[in-house]
Amino acid sequence: MAGHFTAKSAEDLPDRAKTLSMSGLAFMQGMLTGDLPRPPIAAALNYSLHSVEEGRVAFRGTPTFDSANPQGAVHGGWYGTILDSCMACAVMTMVPKGSVYTTLEYKINITRAIPLGMQVEAIGTTQHTGRSTGVAVGEVRGVNDGKLYATGSTTCIIMKID
Repeated sequence: MAGHFTAKSAEDLPDRAKTLSMSGLAFMQGMLTGDLPRPPIAAALNYSLHSVEEGRVAFRGTPTFDSANPQGAVHGGWYGTILDSCMACAVMTMVPKGSVYTTLEYKINITRAIPLGMQVEAIGTTQHTGRSTGVAVGEVRGVNDGKLYATGSTTCIIMKID
């Protein structure tokens, strides 16, 4: 099943040499096909990679009771994690072979509460990718209702590894 091979330990993750031998787009496509594992955080928070193209990545997920805050609503960290994933991975699709990236900063705006058990799609789209930074935006929408639940923006740092 695409995107559902989950790393169970550090040994399951690709090593540095393999990661650097692939472009970010090829790496993300490998996760989509299941040739590379999805990160453990995706399994823990119940979301999966849904689509990948250059400059655009989508994840789909369903927050469960395990993602609730003390009032029983979806915790803001769930929104932040799925948005960070889609936005940063959109930047990753633009990173060349031999380089790595990481989130430098991100911001989210929650526009309405996601009901527990409702499937949403988080779409990240790059706005700029240069030699040292990448900028992307994201949004979370209900799969069935199309409503906007959250938006976000990120800046990632891109580093060439020699």
